[in-house]
Amino acid sequence: MKYCDINKLSIRRIDKTTAKKMVVKYHYSHLWTKCSVALGLFYDTGKQHAFFDEAEEKMIGVIVYGDPVGRNSGSSIAEGLEHTQVFELARLYIHDGYGCNIESWFISQSMDWLKNNFSHILALISYASPMEGHVGTIYQATNWIYQGNSLRWNDGWLFKFEEDGRWIHGRTIFPHYKTNDPQEIRKKVTSAFWVKKELRKHRYVYILAGKKEKKRILNNLKHPTFPYPKTSDIETTEEVRLEPIQ
Repeated sequence: MKYCDINKLSIRRIDKTTAKKMVVKYHYSHLWTKCSVALGLFYDTGKQHAFFDEAEEKMIGVIVYGDPVGRNSGSSIAEGLEHTQVFELARLYIHDGYGCNIESWFISQSMDWLKNNFSHILALISYASPMEGHVGTIYQATNWIYQGNSLRWNDGWLFKFEEDGRWIHGRTIFPHYKTNDPQEIRKKVTSAFWVKKELRKHRYVYILAGKKEKKRILNNLKHPTFPYPKTSDIETTEEVRLEPIQ
């Protein structure tokens, strides 16, 4: 098992355009998101830069933090916590081949960076999508608090338009069909398609605050903490084939 060589790694803030390019090209969603701050993960290649008198490095990853959805996102974590004191970890991507523990290292380093540069952010929130086979293993490895999968309302549909195709979220197809209602889409297509209910996402929170404030927040958590879920716990939803309505 190969671990990352942290002596060759560094992080720093990058502009949104650079972060967006990597997320859209490489992240499994291929979708950009809200972004308040983006950090790049850089790898020292051990070579000398071709044009500058410095070591050559390449960006191998990105992490994106943004304002969470909902005005009550702070109070949904703990009483007295404001929306402006919370970030959502919205996107994380790292190229393969740099060590099995590199994601947890990157997350930990990014949280230290937030403490030093965004000290008003007292808590983080993130979601793991079981539809992508995720239960939040990386959050478990970095000691986030797990609050189950029943807190975020979800009544969405996933679609695919080829039997062996990739599942697409309803939000993604909305601009094309002007709806994500399966029955309405039946009126707009000329061939069969498949739908299934989207599984509820797993919710994780992490407290960034200092010891005194952290204790207060932990004592006032709005929702209970549950044991970490396992990949084997992922449920399945029934696939339904729908024919067009002519």
